[in-house]
Amino acid sequence: MAYLIRPFQDEDAPSLATITLAAIAVVGAKSYTAEQVAAWSARHPGPDRFRSRVAEGDHIIVAADGGDKPVAYSLIEAESEDGLHLDMLYCHPDHTRKGLADQLLAASEQFALSRNATRLYTEASELARPAFERAGYTVSHRRDFTIPHEGGDVAIHNYAMEKRLA
Repeated sequence: MAYLIRPFQDEDAPSLATITLAAIAVVGAKSYTAEQVAAWSARHPGPDRFRSRVAEGDHIIVAADGGDKPVAYSLIEAESEDGLHLDMLYCHPDHTRKGLADQLLAASEQFALSRNATRLYTEASELARPAFERAGYTVSHRRDFTIPHEGGDVAIHNYAMEKRLA
């Protein structure tokens, strides 16, 4: 299947919310506990958050299938002084292992270069870490933290990673 890499369109928002939750539930469950997956999922609000992020200046790159339905995306936060933050990279479980993460990371890098950014950085999950490493990101450290969930704190981790562009 051929995929199209394109900018976010307002009507993509519901699909991106669905992609996020499906990826966390299905793919996340391969490296995280059910409690961690539940807490992680609860942090992701519905479609309106994507519209708000774009309105705030964030940039979303979408991978769409042959029918132009979003199946994966990356979200880069609005510019900061210390580089650009790649805040989200999610792929629907039905479309994993097809090179979409690699394509979205390359498109994100091109976007960053077009903004004269010298660095991209992220916090990658256990499962996303290999895709970021393939794209030339290096791990600076493991981040152990907690997510408040259902009256408690759920321990979870990810990896602070970065790629120098210049």
